Amino acid sequence: MGFLLDNANIIALIASLLGLAFAGYQLRWILAQDAGNDRMRQIASAIQRGAQAFMRREYRAVFILVIVVTAVLVLLSFVPNSRMSLWTAVAFVTGAFASGLAGYIGMYTAVRANVRTTAAAARSLNGGLRVAFASGTVMGTIVVSLALLGISILFILFTRLLPPLEAVSALAGFGFGGTSIAIFARVGGGIYTKAADVGADLVGKTEAGIPEDDPRNPATIADNVGDNVGDVAGMGSDLFESYASSIIAAITLAALGSGLTPDKTLAGQVFPMLIAAVGLIIGMLSTFLVSAKEDATQERLLGALRRGVYAASGLVAAAIVVLGLMFDLGWGVIAATLSGLVGGVLIGYCTEYFTADSYRPTQALSISAQGGAGIVVIRGMALGMFSTVAPVLVVVAVTLVATAASGLYGVAVAAVGMLATLGITLATDAYGPVADNAGGIAEMAHLDKSVRQRTDAMDSLGNTTAATGKGFAIGSAAMTALALNAAFITALQGATGNGLSILMIDVLDARFITGLFLGAVLPYLFSALAMLAVGRTAQEIVQEVRRQFREIRGIMDGTAEPDYERCVGISTDSAIRQMILPGVIAVLTPVLLALLVIVGRGNIIGQFVGTTTLIGMLIGALVSAFMLAVMMANAGGAWDNAKKHIEAGNHGGKGSDAHKAAVVGDTVGDPFKDTAGPSLNILLKLLAIVALVIAPLLAGSPLV
Repeated sequence: MGFLLDNANIIALIASLLGLAFAGYQLRWILAQDAGNDRMRQIASAIQRGAQAFMRREYRAVFILVIVVTAVLVLLSFVPNSRMSLWTAVAFVTGAFASGLAGYIGMYTAVRANVRTTAAAARSLNGGLRVAFASGTVMGTIVVSLALLGISILFILFTRLLPPLEAVSALAGFGFGGTSIAIFARVGGGIYTKAADVGADLVGKTEAGIPEDDPRNPATIADNVGDNVGDVAGMGSDLFESYASSIIAAITLAALGSGLTPDKTLAGQVFPMLIAAVGLIIGMLSTFLVSAKEDATQERLLGALRRGVYAASGLVAAAIVVLGLMFDLGWGVIAATLSGLVGGVLIGYCTEYFTADSYRPTQALSISAQGGAGIVVIRGMALGMFSTVAPVLVVVAVTLVATAASGLYGVAVAAVGMLATLGITLATDAYGPVADNAGGIAEMAHLDKSVRQRTDAMDSLGNTTAATGKGFAIGSAAMTALALNAAFITALQGATGNGLSILMIDVLDARFITGLFLGAVLPYLFSALAMLAVGRTAQEIVQEVRRQFREIRGIMDGTAEPDYERCVGISTDSAIRQMILPGVIAVLTPVLLALLVIVGRGNIIGQFVGTTTLIGMLIGALVSAFMLAVMMANAGGAWDNAKKHIEAGNHGGKGSDAHKAAVVGDTVGDPFKDTAGPSLNILLKLLAIVALVIAPLLAGSPLV
């Protein structure tokens, strides 16, 4: 036990390096696969160029933000009486770089795996599944490995250079850096992907009556690029931040002695890092369990993916018990960590139940399409609202079990447990966009129908795993934000030395109540800005597609090539431009409140704004954003799968009035499930991590 305790950071570091080597091996294997004929390579090249153009523009804008925030963090470290360390800025830059690199590698892999998946699917279903899932494996392993690598190196460095509490405070900067990338990757990517998708569907499917991914549609390439931008780079950055911040929150609470006896402080800090390291290794090994036979049904394909996830979950559960007993942390910490692991699985199942067309809710939604678009929208909204109950109950149960078992530290390790299998869980999600792109390439390259049937089978499964992945991302974001909020309040109490309990905050204090209202409204403002951005960008795409159909003769009969690059350019420019305001609001809100708290000390401003206002804002945003995100993600997923259920030949099939109504529902749901909903994950985590980073500035400010 002593060896593990003394060398836990080194073990985590070695595990992360093994993960990077495994991801490199998988990427090399993917690139060695056949990329198909010249037409397929040409289409794939167009998708690659579009993805690279977006990533270049996005990272250019994010680079400016990173420079500005770094400068601010450096300046704050020199403020008189500030307890903020200069090393916080170093951690921030490291986190931003690691998150950006993870997103770039994931995107690079996905846009090269898509055409190879198509070529492999031309030979066999299992071949296509292997290539697509290998691409997802690269994304999942890279995210986990880079996050764990960054935390391990910084923890080793900071604990040698800084006092214990200052070291964990500076480490929070790593999570802040990851979130700064995620907010723009998720929002910008979500705007891009849904604007292109909605624009392509409204004109292509609804007006021109041509199939999805038809090469005659000028927005087809932009749509395929968007799948990777939103669901690969965006999702990867989102879960990178959840993964890193959950570990950081656990380390912080352990260092502050929350829920642990003084002799277990060090063990409490290294325990989450070892769980992450073991989860990474187990996740890599579990990927080899994913395979399918040529005649596999969708249920068997889903079973193949679940086999890997469930095997990883079982082995990680055993590792949690073993490590908890070895470190003598007690069954309370073990129970808290296991509750998070089980909670993640349950949230994924709840999401699947409400969004997959193999279950009653989505089937009933597809039937309602026979009554028209209005009925579909109403039923979809009701389904989304109703679907919030189960995930909320799961999070409530996990929180109660975790706190009863090990206090606030239990909440943090529950979040770590929920994300311990992230490597393979993210792989099953990131595989979906690759399969979707593979189908588009098969359609545009005019390959045999059997190829499209195989890619459609994988894509249909990808929709289910994507919906489940979004539910998992939202649930883990809520637990991570709760852990970060607990770390912030505990750190603040430790800094002020007043020893106040959270329960001693006056819930009837006007400052606390106004904080709750401010926090609760933020997700609605944030979602509105994201939805408006999708609407504006989609309108530009619609006008451009209509113009090309009108002015470029020969598009519809296939004798002229559409201008794909124009639609890609519109989506890129508009998404980059419109992602800035929501991101700035999310970053500045806790900072401005903290500044008002500092300025208001000892004067009349303090009568209106206090530290309790900031705490209220964090709690209000957490509750509001969690339920709104679940509602929008599940409603959007159900609308999408209800449409696909009809397209499979049910309730009139393609071209029927029910299908047209379902397309409208799916159009409404697209920005719900792929832009506004997932972006709220980042919002609630960003608010919490920024608060934790600036906690040293609030030292000396009373809680009440």
